[in-house]
Formats: sequence, structure tokens, C-alpha cells
Amino acid sequence: MNILITGGAGYIGSHVVKALLETTDYKITIIDNLSTGDYSTINTLEQIAQEFNRTFYFHKADLSDFSAIENIFISNHFDAIIHFAASIVVSESVENPLKYYLNNTVNTTHLIQCAEKYGIKQFIFSSTAAVYGEPDAPSVSETTPTKPINPYGMSKLMSETVLGDTAAAHPELKFVILRYFNVAGASIDNKIGQSFPNATHLIKIAAECAAKKREKMYIFGKNYPTSDGTCIRDYIHIEDLASAHLASLEYLKSGGKSDIFNCGYGRGYSVTEVINTMKKVSNIDFSVEEGLPREGDPSQLIANNKKILDTLPWIPKYNDLSLICRTGLAWEQKMIQTQ
Repeated sequence: MNILITGGAGYIGSHVVKALLETTDYKITIIDNLSTGDYSTINTLEQIAQEFNRTFYFHKADLSDFSAIENIFISNHFDAIIHFAASIVVSESVENPLKYYLNNTVNTTHLIQCAEKYGIKQFIFSSTAAVYGEPDAPSVSETTPTKPINPYGMSKLMSETVLGDTAAAHPELKFVILRYFNVAGASIDNKIGQSFPNATHLIKIAAECAAKKREKMYIFGKNYPTSDGTCIRDYIHIEDLASAHLASLEYLKSGGKSDIFNCGYGRGYSVTEVINTMKKVSNIDFSVEEGLPREGDPSQLIANNKKILDTLPWIPKYNDLSLICRTGLAWEQKMIQTQ
């Protein structure tokens, strides 16, 4: 297979590229503008490729440069697209919604147009649990009504709609939409992890505190309608999420129909539980202060993951909050040593 991966130098995309390099002989092309990824990740992926006698192709390009993107399609004959490239910070989407609708929805629409125009048969789309907004039930299934409460979630839902409508008009195009819950940790072998500065993800920030890269962290609100007053999320290890993409690719290759799947473990942890777990695995009692609630944050998001477990050839291996925290911490410590 010849696969195009947008955002392949980013956190999730790089782990998927790593998994493909280690387990397949597919031809891989990466497009990334390096706004959140960087060349050090590309260099690490090149080392992994050499280790497995593989190679890949990298284009530094922005999806908004429609001419440059189209030229990449003209020069290749892709069989599948795995689309990660997007803006993902909820609070930023509230402050700058146009950035999210342009980067996430408009650019994705053009990418889908290229997929249809150049005969790509398989499209895997990186979506988010933010499309559910503030659900009424304690856990959400794929049939839970989608009611985004921030522009980030809405921009992703709009992209899902464009993809679904395009596939309905062009049945030869099959897709899998993966709605991520909270992705965390780093690769088990500690070769790659989340390198983006000014992180907003809880486990990443807690790991930076435990590694003494931050002096303190904040809990954004303690008055949510949860057991301890802090937000509850379903955390999935990055390697399990990466393997869900490979399983999605195999599902489509084997004739699977277009579908949507939640990516999570079906278990929620509160902000306080996560922080206490990071303190325990690191044996560091770092400073935690209370901040104001962030606009656009739902109180609870937990995946009902029955559908993905029943449908895809996917078996998660790392459903362990302590393990997720340990791998995240190990990555932060490695980055300190290599700086």
C-alpha cells in the first residue's frame, strides 16, 4: 500500500508512522508543516526506518497550500490517507474560532476533495470526543447525539459530515472516523513522545512537573458534578491509539464498510486521580494550585468502546493509568537529558 499521512511529525501521527515502519512494508509519505511537530521527530523516525530497513518520504507543506498539496497527489498514487493534521487546543478554539474552521474544516474538505479526485479508496480521519459536547450519560457511544460546545469539536464534526457526505456520493471511497478520547503517554521503548511546547494535556503537564520542568500546575475548576469536583476523562495510551489506526487500515483493506469508532478504554479518571497517580509513580510531590474553570470544558467524557472492540481487529494492551503516567514521565526525563 501507498499511504499518505498528514501531520505525521506530530504526537499521534509520529506514533502511527513508527508502528507502520515496524510492522508493515507499506510505502509512507508524510506531509507536515512542523507547526507542532519538528525535525527531531522526523530524524527519529528515519532512525527507526533504517533499523527496519525501511524508508519514507517527507514533505514540509501546509494543507492550506492547495496547489502544493495537489502536486503531491499528482506525483503519487496513494491507496489510503490517514489524516491527523489539525489544531487541537479547546481554549484556543474558543478565542480564535476562525483558525479552527479554516485549518480543521476547510483544509480537511480540500483533502477529501483530493481523495475523491485522485481515486483514493480509504480515508482514516482523526476526530475527537469533543464532538459529543456535554453528554447526558456517564459514557458515550457512537450513537450519542453530537452537540459540540466549542469550535474545536464543531470543526471536527463538520469535517466528519463532509467526509460522510462525500463517501455517500462516491461509494468507492470508504472511511473510518476515530473519535479520540484523551491520548497520553509515550512509546513503550521511549523513542518518541509528545514534544510540542506549551502543552495543554493534563498527563503531559503533570509529567513535566514530576520531571521538574515546571514549578507547578493548575486544576481548572473543582466544582464540577463529579465525585471529587474535578473533570473526568477517559485516557488512552498513545501506542494503543496508534494500533487502532493500523487496525482501521486492515479493516478497510478487507472490505469493511465506512464507520465511526470511539477510541478509549471505557474507564474515566478525575483530574485529581491523574495527578495523584503521577505523584505516586514519580515519587515527587509537585505543587498543584486551583485555577478558574476553562471555557468549553465538559465535566465528564468516557468512551463506550464496545463497537471498536467488536468490529476492528484491535486489542488494547496498555489500559493502565500508572503505565501511561510512567511512559509520559520517562519521555520528559529523556528530553531533559538530550537538551
